[in-house]
Amino acid sequence: MSERIVITGASGFVGRYLEQHYRAAGAEVVLVGRSGPDVRWDDAAGLRAAVSGSAAVINLAGKSVNCRYGDANRAEIFRSRLATTRAVREAIATSDAPPPVWFNASTATIYRHAEDRPMTESTGELGTGFSVEVAKAWERELLEGELPATRRVALRMAIVLGDGSALTPLVNLVRFGLGGPQVDGRWFATTARRNAGTFHEFRARGGSQRFSWVHIADVLGAIEFLRERAELDGPVNLAAPHPTDNRTLMATLRRLLGVRIGLPAHRWMLEIGSAAIRTETELVLKSRWVVPERLLEAGYSFAYPELEPALRDILAGRDLLHASAAR
Repeated sequence: MSERIVITGASGFVGRYLEQHYRAAGAEVVLVGRSGPDVRWDDAAGLRAAVSGSAAVINLAGKSVNCRYGDANRAEIFRSRLATTRAVREAIATSDAPPPVWFNASTATIYRHAEDRPMTESTGELGTGFSVEVAKAWERELLEGELPATRRVALRMAIVLGDGSALTPLVNLVRFGLGGPQVDGRWFATTARRNAGTFHEFRARGGSQRFSWVHIADVLGAIEFLRERAELDGPVNLAAPHPTDNRTLMATLRRLLGVRIGLPAHRWMLEIGSAAIRTETELVLKSRWVVPERLLEAGYSFAYPELEPALRDILAGRDLLHASAAR
């Protein structure tokens, strides 16, 4: 009899990747979403039946943070994470056969802007502001209450690189000659944005903000590794062991794509552009320096510990790798 894997919020590229893997491996995959396709969020009995007897639950549900942080979007970012996590917890708590492990998405953005040292699970300092408060509330909701038969793991994911990821807009910038670093600078702050915790303070200079990332193959690899490690629960940093910085990221992309020139994008350009495409500059200007201490100490071997081979694999899969870089 095949094992059952429950994936909630599987419409994103990470969820689709996991779904395809588990189906190919012969597992029964149950997908939970606003309209199914297998179970809807408003179907408490269906969700309880799905998690009962399952081998693992992987909750990825939540509105994308790639949007403007106005009142309505901020409320929905919170609601979509907390309500779905609560629904999963209640389903597990009332199930006849609780799953042995529940993985819940979290984010490496929970740590402070870091240029001085890496953030680990044991020594990392949590930050402040809207995005950090979302992450804190998300993890609190995951760990609320008693689930004695189910281990709970908060996956503090860095930027996930893969086909259809945040890499796509960066590749497009490079191909249009705009693939230089994203350079922070001074910008005016409104009272409303400061009060909401959505204003990004100028700190990193010249594209030096750290860039923590993880190849999507290692998202799956780490989940499978953690399934077999009953002693590991709570927060786990899901990030490659060798983060880079924004300037190096963009230079590596240019080299692999065969584009010699990349104009930098300065803060004023980013602010105007982000407003036009309805996103936030924090997503590229915050310095995320995150290291997977717990995974490394437990013995996980990353398939893609270094940035260039990771990018090379993804670009080759999309037939974007420049001929000279392929050699």
